[in-house]
Amino acid sequence: MGIWGLLGIFLARIIDVSCNTVRLLFLVKGQRLIAACIGFFEVMVYMVALSYVLGGGRSLTTVQLIFYCGGFAAGNLVGSWLEERLLNTFILVEVILDDDENAARSIDVVRGMGLGATVIRGLGRSGPKLVVEIFCHRHDVRAVQNLFADHGFVTVSDVKRCNGGWFPKRL
Repeated sequence: MGIWGLLGIFLARIIDVSCNTVRLLFLVKGQRLIAACIGFFEVMVYMVALSYVLGGGRSLTTVQLIFYCGGFAAGNLVGSWLEERLLNTFILVEVILDDDENAARSIDVVRGMGLGATVIRGLGRSGPKLVVEIFCHRHDVRAVQNLFADHGFVTVSDVKRCNGGWFPKRL
């Protein structure tokens, strides 16, 4: 194995480990499809480099390589889907709204859904604002986001631990 082969292996590992890092970040952010696509190419680079390093052995055919990489990508999709279903964790949705009637109606709707909403008054660049903190299960996030989509700035954060406070009966 010459210097070019060694450099090829070195560069392949940089590429596949970088892809791994980015793929994991996309998975954490809930971007399953992008993560699966990155995973496909990540494992392809890895397998090609590994077959070169191991040499002498039977290398994968193109079809086998594509199916192996496809299985890895599909595993990312299925694994993240399972994580979302099995680990229905708590989420903090924070919404910044103008202090107006739309905000009051939306907050009433959230509370009508059986969710707690803590309202904090503030002052933004264009006047009075409300910061609404809504603690909910992950499966409630889309409904809450949709409620404020037209008139609020919405951020979503995972919650590691919680205790105390008010929880709806359905938890």
